[in-house]
Amino acid sequence: MYCTHPEHEHASADLLGSLERACSERGLRLTDTRRRVFELVAADSRPVKAYDLLEKIGKHGSGPAAPPTVYRALDFLMRNGFVHRLETLNAYVPCPHPEATDHGSQFLICEQCQETLELDAKDVADRLRTQARQQGFKPHRHTIEVYGLCARCSQAR
Repeated sequence: MYCTHPEHEHASADLLGSLERACSERGLRLTDTRRRVFELVAADSRPVKAYDLLEKIGKHGSGPAAPPTVYRALDFLMRNGFVHRLETLNAYVPCPHPEATDHGSQFLICEQCQETLELDAKDVADRLRTQARQQGFKPHRHTIEVYGLCARCSQAR
């Protein structure tokens, strides 16, 4: 998972540090399960499905995890902007901007390798919010998913 913002790193250790700081600053409780689910999502270079997380936790954790436990952790992480759910894939990616409490999400997703890039497109998010409000609509969040081929897969063809 990458983004186009030039001022931060995307290594999973950096993302975990950002998550811990954001939770501390906001007074949020980062349980061991929430931390582990985030670590697994952040460690993967592709979007991760909930049942893949269950399998990984079972293999590398202290035993099998119940689906509701993982879904509650994902819900906490999504609600607080630490992961994004890619609606069409029903999979999760880490948010490289955990300090941002309100931002829209725009993704480029490779149809061949599923590499995912989060765009830093504040102008797109602002225009969507403005147009929604002009229609009397109160947006809570948005996710735009654009599918195609990444540069590496395009060159391989």
